[in-house]
Amino acid sequence: MRFQRAVAGGAVALAALTALTGCGSDGDGTSGAGPDKGGSQQAGLPKASDMASIAYYLNKYASCLDLTTGEEYDASAEVEKNPAWGEDEAEDPSWGIKERAVCTDKYSDAITLLTVPDMKKFQNAAKKDGHADFLIGQDFAIVPVDRRTIEELKASDLRYLTCDPDTRFPSGYEKKAGLVDGCVLSDYFPIS
Repeated sequence: MRFQRAVAGGAVALAALTALTGCGSDGDGTSGAGPDKGGSQQAGLPKASDMASIAYYLNKYASCLDLTTGEEYDASAEVEKNPAWGEDEAEDPSWGIKERAVCTDKYSDAITLLTVPDMKKFQNAAKKDGHADFLIGQDFAIVPVDRRTIEELKASDLRYLTCDPDTRFPSGYEKKAGLVDGCVLSDYFPIS
């Protein structure tokens, strides 16, 4: 009984301290990571502004092994048997891609990792492309190839981004408007 009161008292004290110091969640799902610049469409999505952080996040749910820069990967012999998305797109300023890297999942398939500081610009380019689908966070995107890896990533807080007007989602799944008219975010990950 004394332990329960001590735990309850500690929780009240922690809540009061959090309220006074302003620490904890910002109320938008970012847990103190900064303001949600993308509006409510971005709330709750993970942030990882560098490649090491993206790889770390992916390794919580799937696997991201042998991380290399996009240029190194594209110059390797591996690209012939295991192509990765985005060699041309990463060079095109309209996509707003800051950095591109590639890692391999545990099934030996490529996963493209992209840092995307301007997600609205990225979604606009995806809409113009018409055929590109991604898993996204607030400031990054990934393109896994293996359907088993996509299945594993369903447990993450990533969202599926598509700007294809013909995409249909089964009932019961989240479907939110993206940052660009015609783009949609969902917790339903189609597996091709």
